[in-house]
Amino acid sequence: MQTIPVAVHAPDPITHEGVVGGLRRRPELHLVGEAEAVVVVVVAEVVDEQVKTVLRRFSRTVGARPVLIVSDLKEAHLLEAVECGVVAMLWRREATPDGIVRAIVAAAGGGGSLPPDLQGRLLKQVGRMQRGAQAQGLAAAGLADREREVLCLVADGLDTSEIAGKLAYSERTVKNVLHGLMTRLHLRNRAHAVAYALKEGYI
Repeated sequence: MQTIPVAVHAPDPITHEGVVGGLRRRPELHLVGEAEAVVVVVVAEVVDEQVKTVLRRFSRTVGARPVLIVSDLKEAHLLEAVECGVVAMLWRREATPDGIVRAIVAAAGGGGSLPPDLQGRLLKQVGRMQRGAQAQGLAAAGLADREREVLCLVADGLDTSEIAGKLAYSERTVKNVLHGLMTRLHLRNRAHAVAYALKEGYI
């Protein structure tokens, strides 16, 4: 079985060791340094400027997929976290080793996950945002029916193989649709694409 290279970034040594200890013996994972990670688990109290800088560094410079474990998240910072590259979030009070592993596996597979209350808050937030066209937004470019179908299923939490089965596409086709969409519209990841599609009223 191929293991997922994972790193842990935490605000203090005790928290770091606690998360690492919960993940160390999981056969799906391989703990590595931050520079070698495919997925990075970032533990934070809140999403402040320092945490957003860390998230951007992992998603844009390192090329890793951040999984955020957070104690408190203001509604205004939810979409910002997604735009910083976060593909999965967990509440710190609910973050069990099994839950963290599920989020890591989803992130490594190109998917993502949010607690139900955060999903609702994200939908509420983007629903209130202006739906008008932006210079580089989705409204200017539009979405093909196939892109809309795929994004709807991504928003429902399906992974690549599940989307392929649902739409009778090959997995390669699903990946190509998403890659083409994100490249064309300068979107960083699937969560970012879903957030913008919701914002613009496409799904």
